[in-house]
Amino acid sequence: MTQRPLNILVLCTGNSCRSVLGEALFNHLGAGRFKAYSAGSHPLGRINTNALATLARHGLPTEGYVSQSWDEFEDKQIDILISVCDSAAGEACPVYLGSAIRGHWGLTDPAHTTGGPDIIEAAFEATYATLEKRIQQLLALPVETMPKTELAEALNKIGSETV
Repeated sequence: MTQRPLNILVLCTGNSCRSVLGEALFNHLGAGRFKAYSAGSHPLGRINTNALATLARHGLPTEGYVSQSWDEFEDKQIDILISVCDSAAGEACPVYLGSAIRGHWGLTDPAHTTGGPDIIEAAFEATYATLEKRIQQLLALPVETMPKTELAEALNKIGSETV
């Protein structure tokens, strides 16, 4: 019997940038081990064009992403929830996500970067690189067999390390 992929929800407030990069990277690097989604507590309703450009530069799909509310996951079993921005970490997640193992991987929002195109691109690349490294660290763990408390501790440790 084949084990189903673990469902991961990458959560941020606006669901237009960091969480979308996380969704794309989990689905790409996870190679079937994970099925990732992204959502926001207050979604902007559009995906940041610089996030899509970053995915394109790395050869990842740029289609199919939606800036959506975490309410869309009320009927979906989420195994792991990772918040990627500070404001989402402090918000109370809906009770239906209560069984998800939670971790916080706070990242500076590159969408708020000002300056020329090179500076903005560098901010998005830094966010991408940090997420990629953290996801690779998670993939190196036996997450399917780890006790929930140990996995939650590992998620938060990965998120607290300086990259």
